[in-house]
Amino acid sequence: MPRTLAPILSAAVSAALSVTLALTALTQPSHAQQKTPEPYAAKESLATKPVPQSRGEVQLSFAPVVKRASPSVVNVYASHVEKRSNARANAMEEFMRRFFGEEGGGRGPRGLPGERAQRSLGSGVILDESGLIITNNHVIDNMNEVRVALADKREFEAQIVLRDPRTDLAVIKIKNPTGGLIAMPFGDSEALEVGDFVMAIGNPFGVGQTVTQGIVSALARTQVGSSDYQFFIQTDAAINPGNSGGALVDLQGRLVGINTAIYSQSGGSHGIGFAIPASMVKAVVDSAKGGASTVRRPWLGARVQNVTPDIAESMGLDHPTGVLVANLAPKSPAEEAGLKRGDLILSVDGQAVDDPEAFGYRFALKGIQGQTKFGILRGTDRMTLPVKLGPAPETRPREAVKVRTRSPFLGATFVNTSPAVAEEMQVDFPSEGVTVQAVEENSIAARAGLRKGDMVLTINGAPVASTKDIERLTRNPMGMWEVAINRGGEVLTSVFGG
Repeated sequence: MPRTLAPILSAAVSAALSVTLALTALTQPSHAQQKTPEPYAAKESLATKPVPQSRGEVQLSFAPVVKRASPSVVNVYASHVEKRSNARANAMEEFMRRFFGEEGGGRGPRGLPGERAQRSLGSGVILDESGLIITNNHVIDNMNEVRVALADKREFEAQIVLRDPRTDLAVIKIKNPTGGLIAMPFGDSEALEVGDFVMAIGNPFGVGQTVTQGIVSALARTQVGSSDYQFFIQTDAAINPGNSGGALVDLQGRLVGINTAIYSQSGGSHGIGFAIPASMVKAVVDSAKGGASTVRRPWLGARVQNVTPDIAESMGLDHPTGVLVANLAPKSPAEEAGLKRGDLILSVDGQAVDDPEAFGYRFALKGIQGQTKFGILRGTDRMTLPVKLGPAPETRPREAVKVRTRSPFLGATFVNTSPAVAEEMQVDFPSEGVTVQAVEENSIAARAGLRKGDMVLTINGAPVASTKDIERLTRNPMGMWEVAINRGGEVLTSVFGG
């Protein structure tokens, strides 16, 4: 509606409210005159709720919050450009693109023939006036060119500073900022409550910066599947493709989450969106500010599991809570702290944990310096144990080996297993064998079913203790290969032809 009509409508609304209140007072029947029926009495109680008392309250708007927060939200355009050497193939591809209007074929971001580009569209949030921006890792995954567009229409090239697939977060930085960047302050995601108002700001479907409003629908959601650390804020603020990496803000315009996923069967918003809490975002950004290209997290050296109703009953608990210590690595912080198998971890620095996902999230936030405190239940005794914080150690060199001879391992890269490798690959330690660090796409190893994180135990019956064993045992071609691997704690044996 035209802006000039707003004051007239406001005055009309105020007048209407005054008349309504006056009529209500005149027509209200007294209790002495007649007994009020029960249904009407229930409605009457609603009249005790406050009504707007001023023009400002009648014109309640989120506009001031949006004005404060929106300059910090950017559009992120990422692309991966591949040079094409076959001129004839490029010409045919260009013809198909022009004739059928195929997106992303034949031309790179600058429209150059002979290039093929994959493109990704998302959002990001400026968190530092130097141009440091947080976004989702899946927005820039496998991309080599990144540009950002600010709310004031300025565009800049950006470089990738840090990728963290485990949280689905990435940090990028504007290469040559010209000033005027507005950083969004962090809010306290730990203080959020279900029912709090929040707003999502991003670039859905590439239509431009868009603001949607809703409430916090749930906290600590763990069955989302978009990262290793399952601990999400759920909101009904509309989140759509392109919103990824955008801001979830509170009513003070502070960042409380990074929008990262939606629950949808059609690809559109169904009122179920998920955001990574600001506390995890801050931990990733602090790593980038410290000059790290990867996020270093504390290592516990223990495997924990869910507490089932049966386990809770056997331990004398009213209901399942905490996480059960199932395994300990020798000389690990867990063992040195005095943790034992069968201990129940109830809290991390006083914050309750109810499942392994919540425990992993809380512990990961503690950093790699100092110590934290676990609330423990051992039998019937409750106690507090201090746990030293530090990164997983490289107890022996990785000595990476890429197999280049014809065998079921051709195209796979192996490293010696250590606590640091086990932490990165999310496998248990101590473990026997050597770990698969990477598998080339469409390689013989990939077709044989080898996966990142697999641990090779034996080859043709010979034990594999180091990457040197891999080199020695795959040096000569064989007519038949018998391979034993450990995958997620299960030992699998397969036979392959030479």
